[in-house]
Amino acid sequence: MRFDFATPIDRRHPWPSQKWHRYDDDVLPLWVADMDFLSPPEVIEALRARVDHGIFGYGRVPDSLRQSLCTWSVEHYGWEIESEWQLWLPGVVPALHLASLAFTNPGEGVLTLTPIYPPFLKVATRTGRLDQTAPLGEPSRSGEPWRLDIEALESAITPETRLLLWCHPHNPTGRVWDEEELARLAALVERHDLVIVSDEVHCDLLLNAGAHHRPLAALFPSLARRIVTLWAPSKTFNLAGLTCACAVIEDPELRRRFAAQCRGLQPDANVLGLAAAEAAYAHGDPWRRALLEVLGEHRERLVAQVARWPGVIMSPPESTYLAWLDLRQAGLGDVPQQTLLERAKVALSDGADFGWPGFVRLNFGTTATQLDEALRRLDGVLGP
Repeated sequence: MRFDFATPIDRRHPWPSQKWHRYDDDVLPLWVADMDFLSPPEVIEALRARVDHGIFGYGRVPDSLRQSLCTWSVEHYGWEIESEWQLWLPGVVPALHLASLAFTNPGEGVLTLTPIYPPFLKVATRTGRLDQTAPLGEPSRSGEPWRLDIEALESAITPETRLLLWCHPHNPTGRVWDEEELARLAALVERHDLVIVSDEVHCDLLLNAGAHHRPLAALFPSLARRIVTLWAPSKTFNLAGLTCACAVIEDPELRRRFAAQCRGLQPDANVLGLAAAEAAYAHGDPWRRALLEVLGEHRERLVAQVARWPGVIMSPPESTYLAWLDLRQAGLGDVPQQTLLERAKVALSDGADFGWPGFVRLNFGTTATQLDEALRRLDGVLGP
């Protein structure tokens, strides 16, 4: 089956879109992390069937969805999970906040590594906890990978630290952590008796040939009593607006504490989101594999273009459809995102929101036509 990832779709009409309505019509938006592609046809058909039923009362998580995720986990990650380990909820961001409430007390520390997806940086203050951060190790030139700086992370831990928010694969750098880095992280978590929330929402979008995701909990079974794994079909299958995610928690006591915190702080199951998730996990893999080919081609377009831009440093993303660009030496001032918006009419995400001013995040999950036009515009400002 062939899928259409080439035809641009007008996302400004008829429905409002965060991505396409934040800026003027002459701006190409490559910022927020949703894609400009139709979702898998099986998902669209499942949603049509659910809408045709015509009743949208309070739902429940179907056993068939739980089993679909169990099967997906075995087939894609080599990890056998159980249906009862799954707690379905509206999204990964709510799960981060719920974890803070469930596993820490007011004034205790919530630690994360920067740069990081902006909601991570708001969890502690929003829940009345101590905000703690540590930096990743940054590349000194284009092509080098970002790395886990375990010494910096350990130095940031204090007696108040209780919870580590981890991103695997990483947003925004696109890094796929290797097993040596993850082993050092696992040892640190156990050494300091931390609970760890592993956001693995981008795990089905590994771009390098032959790459396979291994969940942190699967690699290190000893972490079972202290780890929450977060998955969602939102990024993989472009379903973010359907607000559906899953916390996979093997340990019964940890699961009980998380579930208790959820009561009254989140809505009941989104019946359309659940229908879409089941269709995606049960039937969406051919579409996902075709998507990866397109994203791989777009990444190569971007890598070739960045090589033309003096003073710009980028580590080619190993996963996701997001690229993290260092523009501190590009001569664009203190807020390069704003300069590029004004001069190139391309909207990128501001690195300051991720904890690293001077950087931008670029979403290449769009059609080749739109990506090429955006790169042409950016080249007019960043090129030699």
